[in-house]
Amino acid sequence: MSVKVLCFAGANRAASYNRRLARAAHAAVVAAGAEATLLDLRDYPLPLYDGDLEVAEGVPENALRLKTLFKAHQALLIAAPEYNSSITPLLKNTLDWISREHQGESGRVPYAGKVAALVAASTGTLGGLRGLFHVRQILTTLGVLVLPEQMPLSKAHEAFDADGRLQDARQQSTLENIAQKLVGVTARLGA
Repeated sequence: MSVKVLCFAGANRAASYNRRLARAAHAAVVAAGAEATLLDLRDYPLPLYDGDLEVAEGVPENALRLKTLFKAHQALLIAAPEYNSSITPLLKNTLDWISREHQGESGRVPYAGKVAALVAASTGTLGGLRGLFHVRQILTTLGVLVLPEQMPLSKAHEAFDADGRLQDARQQSTLENIAQKLVGVTARLGA
């Protein structure tokens, strides 16, 4: 079985370090032998989750498209920026909309049996570490098996070379090891 991994960043700023890290992670997942899709959340704009809006208009088309993408992949690799020691509004809103029931299908279906790896990039010294705790908690609540290995990338403004790879060999190796672990665990579980 070929493992399919959905890679994306919880940021939409064009110059986001987490978007760079998601691209580097995507390359590492492909090198680990998986099929990988690099998702750009800017291609799927969503309104802020609002229960009244959901009742009046239903689940937005872009949320349904994202549900389909999630269901088509066995694993997730998320580059999760940290805003004020927590998850970004973009990532939280995306996960919330995907988790909504639709036409009798539980909102847990797009998350069921998934394995996830988390990485983060920040210009600070903690590398987005504090926000990863919140992302891990949300995904676990949704039924996703989140790998214990994670990568907070500090001083992200100095981390990437012109080709988008991590300049530090140890950091690049850590990212590659996380990608290999994600692919290996997902394959073994048959997720």
